[in-house]
Amino acid sequence: MNQESQQNSSKHSVNPEKLKSLKELSKEYYNIDSLAKYIDVYRISQTDPDDFWNTIADRNFVWKRKWDSVLKWSPEKAEVTWFEGAQLNITENAIDRHLKTRGNKTAIIWEPNNPDEEALYISYSELSERVNKMANVLKKNGVQKGDRVCIYLPMIPELAIATLACARIGAVHSVVFAGFSASALSSRINDSNCRMVITSDGSYRGSKSIDLKSIVDEALESTPSVDCVLVVKRIFSKVEMRKGRDVWLHEELKQVNDTCEAEVMNAEDTLFILYTSGSTGTPKGMVHTTAGYMVYTAFSFKNIFQYKEDDVYWCTADIGWITGHSYIVYGPLLNGATTLMFEGVPSYPDYGRFWNIVEKYNVNQFYTAPTAIRALAKQDIEFVNTYDLSSLKVLGSVGEPINEEAWNWYYENIGKRKCPIVDTWWQTETGGIMISPIPFVTPTKPTYATLPLPGIQPSLMDDSGNEIQGNSVSGKLCIKYPWPSMARTVYGNHQRYKDTYFSAFKDVYFTGDGALRDEVGYYRITGRVDDVIIVSGHNLGTAPIEDAINEHPAVAESAIIGFPHQVKGNALAGFVILKNEGESRNKENLSKEINQLIASKIGPIAKLDRIHFVSGLPKTRSGKIMRRIMRKISSGEGNQIGDVSTLLDPSIVEEIKEKVQPFLDE
Repeated sequence: MNQESQQNSSKHSVNPEKLKSLKELSKEYYNIDSLAKYIDVYRISQTDPDDFWNTIADRNFVWKRKWDSVLKWSPEKAEVTWFEGAQLNITENAIDRHLKTRGNKTAIIWEPNNPDEEALYISYSELSERVNKMANVLKKNGVQKGDRVCIYLPMIPELAIATLACARIGAVHSVVFAGFSASALSSRINDSNCRMVITSDGSYRGSKSIDLKSIVDEALESTPSVDCVLVVKRIFSKVEMRKGRDVWLHEELKQVNDTCEAEVMNAEDTLFILYTSGSTGTPKGMVHTTAGYMVYTAFSFKNIFQYKEDDVYWCTADIGWITGHSYIVYGPLLNGATTLMFEGVPSYPDYGRFWNIVEKYNVNQFYTAPTAIRALAKQDIEFVNTYDLSSLKVLGSVGEPINEEAWNWYYENIGKRKCPIVDTWWQTETGGIMISPIPFVTPTKPTYATLPLPGIQPSLMDDSGNEIQGNSVSGKLCIKYPWPSMARTVYGNHQRYKDTYFSAFKDVYFTGDGALRDEVGYYRITGRVDDVIIVSGHNLGTAPIEDAINEHPAVAESAIIGFPHQVKGNALAGFVILKNEGESRNKENLSKEINQLIASKIGPIAKLDRIHFVSGLPKTRSGKIMRRIMRKISSGEGNQIGDVSTLLDPSIVEEIKEKVQPFLDE
C-alpha cells in the first residue's frame, strides 16, 4: 500500500461490462433482497468502496453539511476518518426525520420484568419529547458537548432515552452494564473522566431486586470527576440521596420543556465510549464516532434482519453491550423500526417467557445469544409449544459462534424450519455486524457465519503474516480495508489501540479470532486466539480475573482458562496456588471467598464454575504459563496435550489431571 493510498482511499472504476452502474443500483442496494444483488453490490463495494459508501450515506440520511472526502486512512498510524467535513446529529436521523410520516408509529415497546406489570408503547413523537426533556435535564445539571456521561441503568426506557439524550446535545455516553460491580464501575468512570452518572434506585431481575444506587454510591467514593448523579425511580426503594450531588429524574423533568435543538456534530466527533475486556490490564474504552457508526449500523440492520415497515423487531441483549447499542437503539431507530426492550430474563416467571413475548407482540425478527438458546433447549418443549410463534420471519444469533445442536433446535422448534438463522459475527470494536447470512438471500449452513456484508473485506493470515489464499483453509481473521463503524481508538490510549489491532499484521485489522473458510468461501469463526474467553456471550479477559483472585490473602498465584459448557458455551476454571500449601481452611469456603472477590471486583458474570487448588502451574522454563495444557485437560482432552518435557516441572500436568478428573466424571 503506497503513501497516497494510506492517506486517501484509492479510487477504482467499476467494470461496466460485468456490473450494473452505481447510479442504477443506488436506489436499490441499501436493501439487498436477492443473491444476485448481493453479488453485484459486494463487488461494487470492493471495487469502488468510496463510491459505495458515498452513495449509501448520501441517499439514506439527513446531513447538515455533506463531506469533503469519504475516507482517509493511515494503517501505519492506525488512524481512519470517514465523511470528513460532514456535520449532522444522529438523533435527527433516528427520531426527527420520522416524525412527519411515522410520528404515531411505535418506536419502542418496553416489556417489564414482571409480566403482570403494564408494558409501554412509546411512539416516535413521544420518544422525541422524552429525549428532548432528558437532554434539557442533562444541560440543566451542567452537562455540555463533549462531556462524558456514565449510564448505569437496568433495561428500562430511560436507558435508551438517556443514550439518545446524550447524543442530542453532543455529550458522550458510556453505558456500563448494570451487572458490573462497584469496582468495575468506578474504573470505567475514572478512565473516561465522566461528569455525571445516570442510575436508578434499583432493578428487577427475575424474582430478585438489586440495589443499584448503593453500588453507585460505593463506586463514587473514588471518582472525583463526578459532580451529579441522576436517579430514576424504578423499584421505589428507600435510598440515600447525597445533597448537592444526587437528584431525582422525575423531579428534574418537571422543570424543563420538551424542546431541545440538536447539537451540530462533526462526522468524527465521539458518539460513545464502550468498555470491553482486554487480554491484559484494564478494560479498553472503545471510541465510536458519529457519522460512520450511523451509516453502518443502519445499513447492516436493514439487511441482516430484512426489516419491513410494519415489523416488530426484538433483540434480547442488554444495552450495556454493543449489541444493544447497535441493534436495540441506533440501528432500528435509524430505520424507523419498532424495537422491543425486555427488562427481564428468559426463565421468569417460567422458561416460556421469551415465546410468550413473541406471541404477545407478534415479533417478526428475534435476535438472541447461543447461551439463551442452549438454556431454553434444555427445558420441556411444552414451554415452546404453548405459544404461537408463526409471526417470526428471521432468527438471529449473536455473542459467540453457535454450536450445531443449538442451531438445529432453534431452526426446528422456534423457526419451525421456515425462518433463516442469521449467525452474526462482529465485535464491540467493529460497531456493527461484519459477517452473516442475509435472510432469504444467503443459503445458511449451521455453525457458519457465511459471507461478509458489502463493504467488509475479510482475510485469513498465517503466523508469518502472509494472506492465505483460496478456500478450505484456516488462519487468523483480519479485515483488509476500513469500514465506517470501526472503533477509532482506545479512549486516552491510542498506542494500545494500535498495538492491539494493527501490530500483529501489516496494514490490516486483526480481530483476535481464528476462522476457517470452507470450499465455497463461507467463514466459520473458531474462537479467540488470545486470553479473552467468551462466557454466555460476554468477552472476559483472563488477566483482570486473575488479578482479583490474587488479591485474596491466601492466594500466591492463579491462572484462568475457559472450558466447554453445555449452556454458557464456555465456563471459567481457575487453577489456584495457595501461599501456604497446607492451608487449613476449608477449601469449599475458600472457593466461595474467591468467587465473592471476583464478583466484587468485576461482577457475577466472571465467577468461576470450577476452582482447582494446585501446587504449581504448567510453565515453560522462561516462566510462560501454558494455558493450552490446562484447557485441554479441562475439556477432557488430556491425552492430546503432546510433549510436556520442556516444562519447568512436567509432574504438574499429572497433578492437574487428577484435580480435574472428578469434574469430568460428573
